[in-house]
Amino acid sequence: MKELTPREIVAELDKYIVGQKKAKRAVAVALRNRTRRLKLEDSIKEDIAPKNILMIGPTGVGKTEIARRLAKLVESPFIKVEATKYTEVGYVGRDVESMIRDIMSVGVAMVKQEMQKSVESEAKKHTEEALLDLLFPKRKQKEKQPGPMVRPVGSFSLNPEANSGPSIVGTAIQVGIPIFDKKDKSNFEESRQETPENVTAKEKLREMLRAGKLEDKMVEISVSQNFQFPGIEMMGGGFEDMESSLSGIFNTLGGNQKRKRVTVARAREIIMAEESDKLIDREKVSDEAKQRVEQTGIIFIDEIDKIAAKSDRGGGPDVSREGVQRDILPIVEGATVNTKWGQVNTDHILFIAAGAFNVSKPSDLIPELQGRFPLRVELNSLGKEDFLRILTEPKNALTKQYTELLKTENVEIEFTSDAIERLADLAAEVNSKLENIGARRLHTIMETLLDELSFDAPDIAPTKVVITEQYVNEKLIDLVKDQDLGKYIL
Repeated sequence: MKELTPREIVAELDKYIVGQKKAKRAVAVALRNRTRRLKLEDSIKEDIAPKNILMIGPTGVGKTEIARRLAKLVESPFIKVEATKYTEVGYVGRDVESMIRDIMSVGVAMVKQEMQKSVESEAKKHTEEALLDLLFPKRKQKEKQPGPMVRPVGSFSLNPEANSGPSIVGTAIQVGIPIFDKKDKSNFEESRQETPENVTAKEKLREMLRAGKLEDKMVEISVSQNFQFPGIEMMGGGFEDMESSLSGIFNTLGGNQKRKRVTVARAREIIMAEESDKLIDREKVSDEAKQRVEQTGIIFIDEIDKIAAKSDRGGGPDVSREGVQRDILPIVEGATVNTKWGQVNTDHILFIAAGAFNVSKPSDLIPELQGRFPLRVELNSLGKEDFLRILTEPKNALTKQYTELLKTENVEIEFTSDAIERLADLAAEVNSKLENIGARRLHTIMETLLDELSFDAPDIAPTKVVITEQYVNEKLIDLVKDQDLGKYIL
């Protein structure tokens, strides 16, 4: 895990997310506490549980983006799940334990990729030799290879007595590996050796291969075919692992190899992947991934407000609300989940939950689950000044994105400060009159603004277009005049 201080973490998040200082500080401290815990003695380390975080705020203010950027910063196994996809165990649908299997899959893929990079040079050597064998196959010497010895050694008969029915007469044969003398053996070995002419031709091919002159040449290779099973939701949580087990069983049987003609460039990718896979230790990959998931894994549970029980709802238990909460509770508290990579303990996985809570309240969650999210941070709604900063400050600002997109069509666009301020003002106005969808409103406004330009870009290139306040008003005149803004924009 990267050694980042809380201040450095906040600074990195500021590059992509505007505002929300409280939320950034909360996740930065939670993350730093994990690195601190790993430095403690085992006797104390096991007793320190992560401080899970509950983010409360309207949609489009940066809840998911904070968690996603956080995971990228520390290179931890990370998944985003939605609470609405799960049902109580025993009912049709995904069980909550599947989130642990999912994050283990992410961890295994992450570790596998890192280990493949460490053996990349050796895998390239093996791949080059395999490609040379395909391009310059060794001469077969079948006539000099001794075959199995077969000779008759006698005859036999069944039902030899005349009165007991027809007799069956057969010949007994002896099958074995022939023993040949030293002279035959030396001749056979010499036939398998490469001649100087072959070596010279092969080295020339090697030079051409390294120079990239054979990339389009067609070769025939064997490609592994993996058996795939359709995803089926059923009671319990073991079926996903059963699918993987069945796939592994079928792949070990015959018939999973298919001959295929591909270019040398494509063959290199296929062979490189296979050789890299052979060079890494699968058991070591599983152990390392399990360690990372248990100690540094982050699970972001979105839409948790949708499974919050209503205090005045009445009636019996709801399997998509209280039932899911009851099943999530032991996972967040700390449980052992069986996966195809072994048992995974969730005691020290960091859980970050988020929800708008515009219909329900955090207090509508069951008390035990509330207690497992001791840190609560409220994210502020976005206003004009926030939209203005979002359009200009982040590394991936929308204005920069559209500028680069249209530059590929040889169309250069430039946003004036007045135009950007007008766009921010419109976003705030639409959010105030319609549903508040936060920064996502900027996407709809930008698409409406540049719709005509994006459509005509290939026809008018090369050119330069300056986006001014007047240009914004002309393209979005319906938004300015019509009070029913929902007719024109989300």
